Order: sequence, then C-alpha cells, then structure tokens
Amino acid sequence: MSKNTTITISRETRDLLLKLKGKKSWDSFLREMALEEIKKKRQEIREKLQELLELEYEDVRVKRWAREF
Repeated sequence: MSKNTTITISRETRDLLLKLKGKKSWDSFLREMALEEIKKKRQEIREKLQELLELEYEDVRVKRWAREF
C-alpha cells in the first residue's frame, strides 16, 4: 500500500521545480533528484578517499626512502 504526503515549499521553488520536472511524476522526479545527489556525494567521498590514500602512500614512500639514506 502506497502512502502519500505533502511538503510545503514556496511558489518560487515550485515553479522552478516544475520547469525541471517536465512530464515526469513528482514522485519519480524527486526520487531521481535525490538519487543523483546521493551519487554525486558518494563520488566526492571516493575522490577524497583516493586523495588521502595517495597522500598516505607518498608519506610511506618518503619514509622508506629516508630510511635508506
């Protein structure tokens, strides 16, 4: 059984969303927007983690090099 709800937004926001929504239902449109935002945030986190791993690797390489000399 599907339950519906109402959210309160300004008319300005509603008009903006209507332009983006096109012919999609509100449910599918908002779900798509939410999933895209989650995907974007996950990608940002992956990039930050990759950067940290590269920094950590570089730090280990420098320490190993310093031990050799």
